[in-house]
Amino acid sequence: MAGLVGQRSCVRLLAKTDVGGTKMAKYDQKTKAEPLSPEGFIEAIENPQRRAEARQLLQIYGAASGYPARVYTGGMIGFGHYSYTYASGHSGTAMATGFAPRKAELSLYGLLWGEAASALLPQLGKVRAGVGCVYARKLADIDLAVLSRQIALGLDHLRGLYPVTPE
Repeated sequence: MAGLVGQRSCVRLLAKTDVGGTKMAKYDQKTKAEPLSPEGFIEAIENPQRRAEARQLLQIYGAASGYPARVYTGGMIGFGHYSYTYASGHSGTAMATGFAPRKAELSLYGLLWGEAASALLPQLGKVRAGVGCVYARKLADIDLAVLSRQIALGLDHLRGLYPVTPE
């Protein structure tokens, strides 16, 4: 989808179904909201440094997005969500922005949506860009003011494409 630089919902092809003589792909979305509190999820992180970084990111993303946090499959904490439909007819829902406090690196989502947010990437700090997220080894390597700005700009761009809601 134009405008979403590498950001797509994680889906898995389950089966081909014959509907009215036409082969249709059936998808099961892999990324779903979990019934865990973000605070409880963060407190269960073993590494004290990563746990402290996750607490800080929870505050930063919450303030920059204005949305409450939710835990998603795969150890992601998301803020806001949106529903999408591609030209192919495939549709689903995804978190609007968020992060994952992984063991090796922090994964930061929603920072590459739109040209304005992407343009700030060189100012963010010691990071590397993936297809749909930005990776940082530690939060101390990141300019937190730039991070907040990227979150806000990415959400502004996403809101121009889809309605973003808290739940």
